[in-house]
Amino acid sequence: MENSSIPRKALETFATDSYQIPLLDVQHYPVDSGYFVIQNRETYPVKDYISPHRRKFYKIFHMTSGTGILTVGLHRYEMGPHEIGFLHPDEIVSWQTTSAATGGHFCLIHPDFFGRDAEHVLQWLRQFPYFLPGKAVIQLQEDQSHIINSYFATMLREAQSDSEDSKQAIMLQLQLLLLESQRAGKNRVQTEVTEGYGHIYRFLSLLESAFQMQDRNAITRLKTATEFADELHVHPNYLNSLVKNHTGKTVRDHIQERLLHEAKSLLVHTDWGINEISDGLGFSGQAAFTSFFKKKENISPLAFRKTTLAART
Repeated sequence: MENSSIPRKALETFATDSYQIPLLDVQHYPVDSGYFVIQNRETYPVKDYISPHRRKFYKIFHMTSGTGILTVGLHRYEMGPHEIGFLHPDEIVSWQTTSAATGGHFCLIHPDFFGRDAEHVLQWLRQFPYFLPGKAVIQLQEDQSHIINSYFATMLREAQSDSEDSKQAIMLQLQLLLLESQRAGKNRVQTEVTEGYGHIYRFLSLLESAFQMQDRNAITRLKTATEFADELHVHPNYLNSLVKNHTGKTVRDHIQERLLHEAKSLLVHTDWGINEISDGLGFSGQAAFTSFFKKKENISPLAFRKTTLAART
């Protein structure tokens, strides 16, 4: 039975909707990323993007100049200088730059970065209250912003060094950063997302929920574009046009990209056989999976696994 609180829009309604955000690049984090990545936003500017699925990385970013719009789940923040954002791995997020340039830093932190010796730091990160969508941004005093910027600068310097104790130095700066942010503890005012973005968020959430493969016996059952539209109670053409206008890609493109990303992740991070991955992803057989993969990547799944793992050693 349809949920009457969510109207099923006709295609004609789509023509009257206005879209206030530019094209968002769909950002899939590389399956072979390092466990800790840090960059300066001035030399590594952040493009407008939407990250549609779990990333496995916690992300922290600090702004010293510029403005932008951060959306975490269905929470929207208009950000500016002297603010810091915390992004949980499980949240769908997007970013839109609204100024000519932005300054500051960002870092990506994989849970495996900590290891057994720093389990307490990982637990602090996991329990840190500002990784919640409704508390994702903290407004800092200018002096607090300068202090946090110095922590980021030190982490960047240590990440680029060859010192044997650079990881310990990074860990120390990270703890000081969390402590200073927690002391600041002042959230930015958030606003509601547009109805159109809400539909995109729910579509990506439904797509992500299909990929919860925890063991070899799990089987992915992918829905069609029409089935996704039915679950969202909108016209299929409306959903497809909405998604394409925001991301430049159709619903079918997103389904195939997510399928490909999951295949890559399983090839790199598990020891499952090609036939097991093929079955788990819902292909009719190993030949169909190999054909799909080669068409997208110009390389066989087995060759991709060997090449990627060799590059990591």
